[in-house]
Amino acid sequence: MPSLAHNKPLRLSLLAAVVATAFTNNVQAAETTVPAATDDQTMVVSASSADDVADTPNTDYSVPVTRAGTKLTSTVRDIPQSVSIITQQRMQDQQLQSLGQVLNNTTGIQESTADMDRKTYYSRGFLIDNYMIDGIPSVFEERWNLGDSQTDSALYERIEVVRGANGLLVGAGNPSAAVNMIRKHANSKVATGDLSASYGSWNKQRYVADVQTPLTESGNVRGRVVAGYEDKNSFVERYGAEKKFISAIVDADLTDSTTLSLGYEYQENKADSPTWGGLPRYYTDGSKTDYRRGFNTAPDWAYNNKETKKVFVNLQQAFDNGWQLTLNGTHNETNFASKQLYIDGYFDKVTGIGQSEYAGYPVVGGTGYNTGKRKVDAVDTFASGPYELFGRTHELMAGVSYSKQQNTYYSAFANISPEELGDFNNYNGQFPETDWGPRSLAQDDTTRQKSAYMATRISLADPLHLILGARYTRWINNTLTGDLEKNNITPYGGLVYDINDNWSTYASYTSVFKPQTNRDSSGATLSPVVGNNYEAGVKSDWFNSRLTTSFTVFRTELDNVGVSTGRIIEGSTDTAYEAKKGTVSRGVEFEVNGALTDNWQMTFGGTRYIAEDRDGEAVNPNLPRTQLKLFTRYRLPMLQDLTIGGGVNWQTHVWKESAGPSGNGTFYSEQGSYALVDLFSRYQLTKQLALQANVNNLFDKKYDTNINGDVVYGEPRNVSVTASYSF
Repeated sequence: MPSLAHNKPLRLSLLAAVVATAFTNNVQAAETTVPAATDDQTMVVSASSADDVADTPNTDYSVPVTRAGTKLTSTVRDIPQSVSIITQQRMQDQQLQSLGQVLNNTTGIQESTADMDRKTYYSRGFLIDNYMIDGIPSVFEERWNLGDSQTDSALYERIEVVRGANGLLVGAGNPSAAVNMIRKHANSKVATGDLSASYGSWNKQRYVADVQTPLTESGNVRGRVVAGYEDKNSFVERYGAEKKFISAIVDADLTDSTTLSLGYEYQENKADSPTWGGLPRYYTDGSKTDYRRGFNTAPDWAYNNKETKKVFVNLQQAFDNGWQLTLNGTHNETNFASKQLYIDGYFDKVTGIGQSEYAGYPVVGGTGYNTGKRKVDAVDTFASGPYELFGRTHELMAGVSYSKQQNTYYSAFANISPEELGDFNNYNGQFPETDWGPRSLAQDDTTRQKSAYMATRISLADPLHLILGARYTRWINNTLTGDLEKNNITPYGGLVYDINDNWSTYASYTSVFKPQTNRDSSGATLSPVVGNNYEAGVKSDWFNSRLTTSFTVFRTELDNVGVSTGRIIEGSTDTAYEAKKGTVSRGVEFEVNGALTDNWQMTFGGTRYIAEDRDGEAVNPNLPRTQLKLFTRYRLPMLQDLTIGGGVNWQTHVWKESAGPSGNGTFYSEQGSYALVDLFSRYQLTKQLALQANVNNLFDKKYDTNINGDVVYGEPRNVSVTASYSF
């Protein structure tokens, strides 16, 4: 049987540097003049008549400035970490309509699928557990998936991903990545908008309106509404899903230097007959099953509904000395309710009678009635600006934040015995609904984080900048089983050296702090996960930041990582964990992103990493160790109303070992390497009206997305056509 320890040498690719060098010699892109701008300004680009149909910075795959990484206004080149930014234009071209779809097409991000509606995301081998909106994080819990990945991308201007440890930004968290969604704002002083309608495979319909207008004659008060509706079936039988969302925001210039934003956001997701888990992977004799991709174990009575409401405020005050004060506040409530059924076991190939995976526990499935609520109240305020010291100009950022997250979940469940299920070979999803008893309190906890943070960019010399920072976090967790309080100071350091006008090199360090609520066999809570994150790399910036490249080498070292023992804590139903020392993730990443020419945009990124514990055993081997992701578009010079493009996502094989029938022996599961190819084209029928077509999984590849559990097939080939109108 293959070993879980894959001790392969790590090969460092110079592809990013080679490609970027080729750009220097061969690419003749028009260097559109880009005025200095803050990350909140709308850029205005003067263009000749020839540029009216060519790509401009407003339609690029890159952005000129961002606060990602340190909250200091920077270009991507000046951030001493690995950063990817996905713009609204790329989301439109690739039809990335949810946060999950964006992440699944982002460099260095791996998707883990439990079923059609539950997807989690990893980077460098670790779960991404911090999702931010305008810099305010919500802590993600894998046990209760509240649809974070289903958040509609139409609500956001761009999505920023900073890979590695991000304690300076989020406080407690895994050394995976921080995902920050930047909301759309009412920036226009004239009425403008976009309307779109789509129709695609499996009767998918989608309608989105994005309209903004001045609310006063002078335009100092403006409003924007983004609203959408989506209804679809699926390649999976009986499954159907509906999504509604709306965001309403008012931006007001109270003075020439003061801007206030108030907004409300609502999203509702409903799924009928959703799968809960996947399809059995093996028969009792160890041979593999081979179900059709559309087979669904969910009965007609199953559903999974989620509802999210958000109220938010943003205040920005600019000062004459170049300093700016920013205040963000939010109140979020997410509710969910679901009744579902899962099948989990091994079945006889001939008789169809099931056998449990667990010794002494004769069940082959179960039903669950789960409801719950997550409430987040948070405020974050910081000031940033220049200061003079030793005859040079430097930058400083300092702030404080507070967040309170309450999680309350109720549950009722019932087991399904082999006798109740009967012959699974004849199963068609018609299983009677459980006679539900009272739901019991499954989780009730409150987590508070109080933080103070600071970072400064020190100009040591014209080509050399040092970034130093730290975050103090007081983390308090009140649960049904006890209370925890942890205090931590997370240091951050980075050095950026400008080799010339286009190239720079960097190195950075930050520590890791992740409290955990897992308990050991005695019932004691495990100590927080702690460790160190190191990065070094080369970046380049071309054509006034319209094109960026990066190549990164990283290493993360962790102690106290909680690993399941497979045993139950005496006197409870909770799994016992043990703390492991010496977990290491190391690897390389590269990305090329932006405008190669005025008509050609491209994102090309890749990652290769190895994550192992102290004994050399692979950490999360169900995640691909190597990935390449490419998407590009090209506007034909001879027919500039036509844009064509496409992409390919390739990943190496993944594997996992699981217990055999009744806990006897182990079965080895593997999904070989595969590539998914997408195509798109758009034709500008008039100045306002465009028609776009997308094809996903062009070659109809059949693949499994859930080696970690039962089989969950990826989507077959599918198409969509979108008409969009701008005014």
